[in-house]
Amino acid sequence: MKSWATIFGRNDLPSAWSRDDLWSGRGLFPPLTHFGTGLNAIGTIWIISLMALICADVVARNFFNQPLPRVPEFVGYSIVAIVFLQLPNTLQLKKLIQADAFIGALMIARPTAGSFYNAVFHFSGLIVMALIAYGLIPDAWQSYESSEYFGQQGEITIPVWPFKAIMALCAVITAIEFLSQTIDYIRKAIFDEPDHPDARQNRPKGWFAIVSLCGLGLVGFAFLGPHLDALTIVLTLIFAMLILILAGMHIGVALILLSFIGAWLIREDFQIAVNLLKIASAGAIKDQLFGVVPLFVLMGMLINIGNIGRDTFDVCQWLLGRIAGGLGVATVVANTVFAAITGVSIASAVVFTKVSVPPMVEHGYTAKFSVGIVAGSSVLGMLIPPSLLLIVFGVLAEVSVGQLFTAAIAPGILLSVAFCGVIVFISNFMPEFAGRLKMPDASNDPLAWTRKPAHSETIWSAIAKMTPIVILIVAVLGGIYSGYFTPTEAGAVGAFLSLVIVCIKAAFIPGMLSWPKFWKVLIDTGHVSVSILFLIIAANMYTRMIALSGLPNELVGMITAADLGFYGIIIVYLLLVLVMGMVLDSVSIMLITVPLILPPLVAFNTDLIWFGIVTVVAVEIGLLTPPLGLTVYVVKAALGNTQIKLGEIFAGAFPFVIIMILVTAILVLFPELTEITR
Repeated sequence: MKSWATIFGRNDLPSAWSRDDLWSGRGLFPPLTHFGTGLNAIGTIWIISLMALICADVVARNFFNQPLPRVPEFVGYSIVAIVFLQLPNTLQLKKLIQADAFIGALMIARPTAGSFYNAVFHFSGLIVMALIAYGLIPDAWQSYESSEYFGQQGEITIPVWPFKAIMALCAVITAIEFLSQTIDYIRKAIFDEPDHPDARQNRPKGWFAIVSLCGLGLVGFAFLGPHLDALTIVLTLIFAMLILILAGMHIGVALILLSFIGAWLIREDFQIAVNLLKIASAGAIKDQLFGVVPLFVLMGMLINIGNIGRDTFDVCQWLLGRIAGGLGVATVVANTVFAAITGVSIASAVVFTKVSVPPMVEHGYTAKFSVGIVAGSSVLGMLIPPSLLLIVFGVLAEVSVGQLFTAAIAPGILLSVAFCGVIVFISNFMPEFAGRLKMPDASNDPLAWTRKPAHSETIWSAIAKMTPIVILIVAVLGGIYSGYFTPTEAGAVGAFLSLVIVCIKAAFIPGMLSWPKFWKVLIDTGHVSVSILFLIIAANMYTRMIALSGLPNELVGMITAADLGFYGIIIVYLLLVLVMGMVLDSVSIMLITVPLILPPLVAFNTDLIWFGIVTVVAVEIGLLTPPLGLTVYVVKAALGNTQIKLGEIFAGAFPFVIIMILVTAILVLFPELTEITR
């Protein structure tokens, strides 16, 4: 067989290159992967530099009354540049957020069809990034020619064009990466699987995908014909968004692409749609507030490698482990404390799956109950401040993130106490579900648990383990509530203190921190942050399309005419969120529903801070419900190769789903709970 180098007429290609290399982008665009990695490294260093700059500004302002000039503006422009710098590598590593339940199953059951779908989805991403580049390149050139700057003459001025040039260049590179992955999936669909069942039955491979995609295209053209009214267009596109997101298209891509199409059709002007996309891409996250995302994520990553979650569980186990259900209660309490310094449910799920499940199983808990406790209690990370979901809601609703953090304290404690209560109840009255949990010295029953190994915790070791946690909580939350820090500044200070704590611990525990580990923390911080911030850019474009259509006013009129009343609207909204939670992730639900429901609620003079807390609790229920149940899948992955099945984790988490529904109802009936700490 001829080599691919010979077929392509390229004698200069290394003979070791295979067909896979040529079609995957590693051969077609050899420098692309390395270039994307290099850009990602620049963005990573930029994040840690922002942390240092913001901390220096906090010290200069609070101790010397001399804030550093232009820090907020610089941070705002930097966040946008960092997102675009790290976007190509995030895509290369397949870490952009998507609901992959359907497409993942399809890639296993019908790989050719799945590859065709993925090719279409990635080609859509290519179109989106090409449109963004089309809008940003002239904007960057105009900024250069006009010498646009921010700052004050005579004090300090910083040119704007380098930031915009970075965004435009990286949009082009991301478009090329989408093209590379599109070609890769086409190659998989055409060349792979020589023994595919369709081929043996004399049917073209991928016929299922081709027919369904053509059918969807025809339906789309039929519904989006010329001269449709704006309301019909936007409702059709929202329905199409849900279908595409469920099918597996990257959520940000689906929101941007269909919002762009909607703006184009509503105004019947391509350039207006381009301008809206340019404004959303360059301006949606150009604010110091959005620095809170990478900084809190960085803090959580550092805390994770510092084993602070394990230390917290050890202390809670020492305090509570001698009662029936005590280890479960200790897991909830430790998760509550851990949530107060991370704000990410996934981090909590990973940490406590590894830390809490083994001792619970050893001490007589059923596997189902053990993993259910971890999955259920990990959702506290998205409610107890600081919380990334609260930040996203604050951005969408344009309300104070600090007030959201403050309002979430009492509901977070209520949910934690309710979780502890249900664990104690199940442990005492449902032994078939929980296991045979007994006091160590209660009887000679061979099923009675004993410590394995004997606990060696003392009051002094407990104080030593809890001191770093207390310092971080006081610094981060105390700084926000006392008014010393903005949320972004609190994130920078918390990340810096976390780094100091980890370095101090590493001095006594060899191997805890090394340069490769630290670099991986920074890289992972960038990937997580970019995924979230790119969704916020997409949500901004979606919100602009919704506003352009006049749908919010139509909804207000429809709800007023239906005479549902305030609580009727809230009940319908919560039911919709619960249903969507079964198939979509939390951020996607908020991005789709919040812009639609806000106008009717504003007409009722609703307290949006209270509504934000209710929304976060409601959407978090979806993390525990099938078929998506993101936290359940995270727990399963963190368990590794075990005999615990996915269904057991869902079953173990079910009592916590019931508790969360009850707490949501309590918050709706007693909104005063969100005002206790405000």
